[in-house]
Amino acid sequence: MICTDNAKGFGVAVREACRHLRASIPLILGMLLLTHAATASARDDITYRQCSPEGRLCFVVTTVETMATYRVERDGKMVIAPSQLGFMLRGAGKWERSMRLGEPVRRSNDETWEQPWGESRLVTDHHNEMSVPIIEQRKARRAINLVVRVFDSGVGFRFEFPDHPQLRDVMIDEELTEFVIAGDAEAWWIPGGEWNRYEYIYSHTPAREVGTAHSPITFRRTDGLHIAIHEAALADYAGFWLQRIDGQRFRTRLAPSSQPWKVRGDAPFHTPWRVILIAEDAPALYAASDIILNLNEPNKLGDVSWVRPHKYIGIWWAMHLDQWSWNDGPKHGGTTENALRYIDFAAEHGFGSVLIEGWNVGWWSESGRNFKFAEAVPGHDMDRVSAYAKAKGIEIMGHHETAGNAGLYERQLEAAYDYYERQGVRSVKTGYVADAGGVLREDPDGTERWEWHDGQYMARHHVRIAQAAAEHRIAINAHEPIKDTGMRRTYPNLLTREGARGMEYQAWGEPPNPASHEPTLLFTRMLSGPFDLTPGIVSLEGRDGRAIPSTLARQLADYVVIYSPLQMAADLPENYLKQPDAFEFIKRVPVDWEQTRVLEGRIGEYAIVARQRRGGNDWWIGGVTNSKRREVAIDLAFIDPGARYTAEIWRDGPGGGIEGDRFAMVRETREVTSASKLSVMMEAGGGFAISLRPVE
Repeated sequence: MICTDNAKGFGVAVREACRHLRASIPLILGMLLLTHAATASARDDITYRQCSPEGRLCFVVTTVETMATYRVERDGKMVIAPSQLGFMLRGAGKWERSMRLGEPVRRSNDETWEQPWGESRLVTDHHNEMSVPIIEQRKARRAINLVVRVFDSGVGFRFEFPDHPQLRDVMIDEELTEFVIAGDAEAWWIPGGEWNRYEYIYSHTPAREVGTAHSPITFRRTDGLHIAIHEAALADYAGFWLQRIDGQRFRTRLAPSSQPWKVRGDAPFHTPWRVILIAEDAPALYAASDIILNLNEPNKLGDVSWVRPHKYIGIWWAMHLDQWSWNDGPKHGGTTENALRYIDFAAEHGFGSVLIEGWNVGWWSESGRNFKFAEAVPGHDMDRVSAYAKAKGIEIMGHHETAGNAGLYERQLEAAYDYYERQGVRSVKTGYVADAGGVLREDPDGTERWEWHDGQYMARHHVRIAQAAAEHRIAINAHEPIKDTGMRRTYPNLLTREGARGMEYQAWGEPPNPASHEPTLLFTRMLSGPFDLTPGIVSLEGRDGRAIPSTLARQLADYVVIYSPLQMAADLPENYLKQPDAFEFIKRVPVDWEQTRVLEGRIGEYAIVARQRRGGNDWWIGGVTNSKRREVAIDLAFIDPGARYTAEIWRDGPGGGIEGDRFAMVRETREVTSASKLSVMMEAGGGFAISLRPVE
């Protein structure tokens, strides 16, 4: 305060000091401003927002205390609360703090593309995209781009590693992407990282009680909003499990590798898409799953007219009943005689192919070390069988069980597919029966390594299988697979896969699949893609006479509710002849669709699905319920308003249900229009199937 006009009353020394101070003020202020600016650039929030075409859904990326985080908002309210982003990079520690955001690059896309086969022929891809560099402020200044695509019903984001001196050889120990669910929620999930891969009964718990889960995992908030988390385009990366950290905060945990790192790639390099589906209810959540397809690259195979969806029968169920064996010997199922008999049955009843399991050398050896994929056992004459099938107009569906020995399979790959091509085999069911972490491969020097079914090695393996099979015009039905992430768009010969508990658990499972299984699958596992459930067990009987907890009508409903472009009539041929009404539906129901609509449904409770035949005017409807008896009124407003339809109905009969007469089924016809409502009763654990054909 002395350096004011009153300073003239002080001595010369004071006045001189004040003069120097006044002269220095601009410099001091400048230094303070620079210091503040530098601190602010490292501390203050920098935020970019990208909203969906409709504008209701927004992805917001920001820096908070130098950490990159994101959130997802719907109508201005949080769906995903602020969640951290980052990596553990081998040899370089955490890529997580001291971050700033670069300028975003934005673009939009609005197109409709056609699937060669699928739940719906046409798929709309309408999104807004934002690419934001996330730049480390430390000496290395490593930058990774966050690419975000925002759709009206969900978001996808991934990380792109550009060619950078510090990130050319990308080794990832862990990905630190988080998903914090905003608002109290319940979850439907199966455990990740456990021995039986994906083959578990779904748990239904509060979100706060989830452990480590596979994706897709589905949440329902108390306000009814549905959220599902999954990934798309898993081609050269480890699949993730979702590990709950605390509360409703989840973090990606990458599947392990036999190497010190979990993922390795050469820049430029990118992760799969992390996908969040968001919908008002369960039917809308299923519709939102087109996002997963849209986040995959278009078809890389060119002309795929040789990929043919169809229904098949096979030498399979008798093995699960323990009547036949895969092994060569007195109970061997895959004999020449059995194959010829199944071919006759397929030809008589209009099936496209016959699956033959256990035909080749090597069953059953430790870790599949003795498998030979181009050599038949003495009891199976492949030349005779394939020639007989060709003469009857039937294809053979091949079978390549590996017992988890993916390395041996890759070494025999070209010989195996060349053999199948010469035999006229156009589709193959692969298998990787081994406990989690029990996939065997070899280094070039012969060192054996053990991998996980959903690790990076197996992600690459399944792509390699698709490419090798395509060179021989062969389609794939993968069992014990890596999870589906929409790769069928890029490689349309990836027709279907397992990756969940199928019908074999009804033969020998302890416990068997519950009545809630299919109503849960539709809004969890089926968000990721087709599932080879292998339905149609019209005998309703498993091993040693075990009663299957299902109904005859429910077995028919599964053909519509659980989508697969390869649908098996899984029961023994003689059992179909005992149930002609049910068999008639199985023979007639399509497997390829023009469009799909989930009309009603609640996760784990019930589901009503309508699908229109591809290229046709007929519709097919399937309904399944849990252990609760349920009547539904189906609004037919979706059919052609100018036409009359014959509705043929296969439904649970009076006194039916899993606690009653499981075989009680009524087959009836009615005439309906788009103004009609069809009331149908589903008995406990049962269901119904309907065909709607325009009246000529």
